[in-house]
Amino acid sequence: MGFRCGIVGLPNVGKSTLFNALTKTAAAAAANYPFCTIEPNTGDVPVPDPRLKDIAGIAKSANILPTRITFVDIAGLVRGASKGEGLGNQFLANIREVDAIVHVLRCFEDDDVVHVEGRVDPVADAETVETELMLSDLESLERRIVATRKKATGKDKEAIQALPVMEAALAKLQNGEPVRVLLAGMDAEERSELKTLNLLTSKPVLYVCNVAEDDAASGNAHSQAVAAMAQKQGAKSVVISAAIEAEIAQLPAEEVGDYLEAMGLTEPGLDRLIQAGYSLLDLITYFTAGPKETRAWTVRRGAKAPQAAGVIHTDFEKGFIRAQTIAFDDFVSLGGEVAAKEAGKARDEGKEYVVQDGDILMFKFNN
Repeated sequence: MGFRCGIVGLPNVGKSTLFNALTKTAAAAAANYPFCTIEPNTGDVPVPDPRLKDIAGIAKSANILPTRITFVDIAGLVRGASKGEGLGNQFLANIREVDAIVHVLRCFEDDDVVHVEGRVDPVADAETVETELMLSDLESLERRIVATRKKATGKDKEAIQALPVMEAALAKLQNGEPVRVLLAGMDAEERSELKTLNLLTSKPVLYVCNVAEDDAASGNAHSQAVAAMAQKQGAKSVVISAAIEAEIAQLPAEEVGDYLEAMGLTEPGLDRLIQAGYSLLDLITYFTAGPKETRAWTVRRGAKAPQAAGVIHTDFEKGFIRAQTIAFDDFVSLGGEVAAKEAGKARDEGKEYVVQDGDILMFKFNN
């Protein structure tokens, strides 16, 4: 299980350039005019994880299969999108289908690239998009809450359970705040209830500061302002130069390291973006390993062993018996499964075991 991130932002901030770089394709037309992306382009990208190579080397695996992340390049939004301006209705509908929002903000100066608002101010850009999302949520929630209140008055159990969450979300929106600020103070049941509302501003956000090549290593004043804004919101931010990522996408693998070093970077922006995305969605990785292949699998933090098995195949979850579990550090330091067993580091875990990041698992199940 990977996760689906929608790349959004105002026109001409570098969304499609970043998408093309991330997916190493030219599927999205990166042109210097608004709405060059009309239909959302989708690309699956392997998640880089250095642990895969270590495990595969020890297990003598013939193949290495990373887990994958899906990026969706969504058409640029303009002021008034919540009322259908530009491609507003389509933009909002596409956002509803993703798990998280990767919000690209222009943090570079370039007179040759037009800005739809006529200035470079990433915080103001973020507020423009956020306002449109909040207005859309507000309209949707105001319409739905009327019926829910009537049902709650009539002692409808589902409505009674949903109403407090809906009213809390409505209060935040009316106060000019995104719904996701509620999440930190909610219990699991309330979070689940909020998720069913599918509100745009309840989705986690990662701000991507698209900077010029010279600012890729340390950022600039614009990216620092975005970082401060993200911290106040409980969101995340990462600095990336889409131009550099586009260059990396065209280089042979053996030349990437030297290029990054010359730019003062230690890893590609894609790696940082995915790491931030994992943190944002609270995802972890577990592995399966053998002579045929070493493979990475993604689950949400807190997933139990049967759920992890179900990511491989639903039959594994239905017939789950137990999972042999070896921690990554033990697997590597001891030299593999046999040595881990001999050292007592291979454990048989049952249905209540909570999977840990880096676990190497082997499932036993009924056919």
